[in-house]
Amino acid sequence: MAEGLAELDARKAEARVAGGEKAIERHQAKGKMTARERIEYLLDEDTFQELDMLNRHVASGMGLEESRPYTDGVITGYGKIDGRKVCVFSQDFTVFGGAVGETHGEKIHKIMDMATTMGLPIIGLNDGAGARIQEGVAALNAYGGIFIRNARASGVVPQVSVILGPCAGGGVYSPALTDFIFMVKDTSHMFITGPDVVKTVTGEDVTLEELGGALTHATKSGVANFVMPDEKSVLDEVRYLLSFMPSNNMEEAPRILTGDDPNRICEDLRDILPSSPNLPYDMKKVITSVVDGGDYMEVHATYAQQITCGFARIDGHSVGIVSNQPNVLAGVLDIDSSEKAARFVRTCDAFNIPIVTFVDVPGFMPGTDQEYGGIIRHGAKLLYAFCEATVPRISVVTRKAYGGAYVVMNSKSIGADLAYAWPTAELAVMGSAGAVEIVHRRDLSNSDDPQTMRKQLIEEYEQQYVSPYIAAERGFIDDVIDPAETRKILCRSLELLRGKREELPKRKHGNVPL
Repeated sequence: MAEGLAELDARKAEARVAGGEKAIERHQAKGKMTARERIEYLLDEDTFQELDMLNRHVASGMGLEESRPYTDGVITGYGKIDGRKVCVFSQDFTVFGGAVGETHGEKIHKIMDMATTMGLPIIGLNDGAGARIQEGVAALNAYGGIFIRNARASGVVPQVSVILGPCAGGGVYSPALTDFIFMVKDTSHMFITGPDVVKTVTGEDVTLEELGGALTHATKSGVANFVMPDEKSVLDEVRYLLSFMPSNNMEEAPRILTGDDPNRICEDLRDILPSSPNLPYDMKKVITSVVDGGDYMEVHATYAQQITCGFARIDGHSVGIVSNQPNVLAGVLDIDSSEKAARFVRTCDAFNIPIVTFVDVPGFMPGTDQEYGGIIRHGAKLLYAFCEATVPRISVVTRKAYGGAYVVMNSKSIGADLAYAWPTAELAVMGSAGAVEIVHRRDLSNSDDPQTMRKQLIEEYEQQYVSPYIAAERGFIDDVIDPAETRKILCRSLELLRGKREELPKRKHGNVPL
């Protein structure tokens, strides 16, 4: 036995430095953690159980048979985050550049299958050079196996991708199929084709960072949900995100009591709106005033900022919040903001997280760019997402709620369980001034004093058609509320709706307007 244990220790010691000490030193010299260090930092102390540590590839050709390191460039296993079980894989750039080969892929397949079967979140720490060229089509087949598992686990268990180095070619599609993507500023890169290929094919000169860096994907493409300055902070953020999520679609998210009184009055909300309805204000101040401890984890914070989406807690329970942001483009809906919000709504619905919507929307963005880009189709994605959602849904209209954009933003007509409005709410087909110009165009053109007449007509229109009390009379909203009582009312409403059970008609799947 002693001899056998000695051999086991020797083999595992070799596996722990599979890429060799020099490769590890070069890796760390770039300011990057090793694959094992990342797992140790991410998980609760002494909870990681590694699987397939002694796996090695069986490929041959191009010198592969002479280099068969243990782990085959990826570390897989399970452990705990805040005492809750998770599955994880971490690509090791010091072994074949973290490239995916047949054995490498099979290890990821196995841990993904375990996560889905056991109902556990799967976290992928990506740091690899794509498919292993030496293994040819076998490497591509391994990628296909990952992709189909991503698709089948979608909406079943939370899937989190953390990009900690290069992620190129077909390799980017696994993260794209997951629920959330984290990137590190300056060291993470994602792209289908690199700068050299872009230069050759299109003639464009573009740097690696400009093409596929974290800030590019956080602000321009919308691929990255979160960007952090270093690896430790990004792993901390992953832990934070999972605190809002259930382990799978059959469970509720954990309740974490913060000591914030559910009956707390938010006095500041009575004065948060500017005197003129055309002036902006920061909707995030409304959100942080209402939620537990002002704690709001924004998703896609730097992309399509005219809408804000994120996780928070109300009375200790996780909620997803979707809100127009009047501070940016007046909170108007456009192609990017519609897609961003639709994706978030569907994520919340998949994982039993109630949705609270704060509405201040003047309409959809006009213009040929939007129409040619398919604003009709993209705006319909958000409409579809809300219509399909069966989780508890609450809407609060703070100010403008105009036209089709009001309907799309989780109105009662498309299934919101409870809809509230502040006294400042304006619910109408369009703004007063625009409506008067259209309806009374002839009267104004024939008037001796069009300015006075316009002012009088606008006041009449606001009293007869825009007031929240008109909507309340018809039952289109459930109550007009004091802004200061918004938190208290949301706490009571969510408590009521926690027992909600709604099933959609039986079908294979709906046809989302992609």
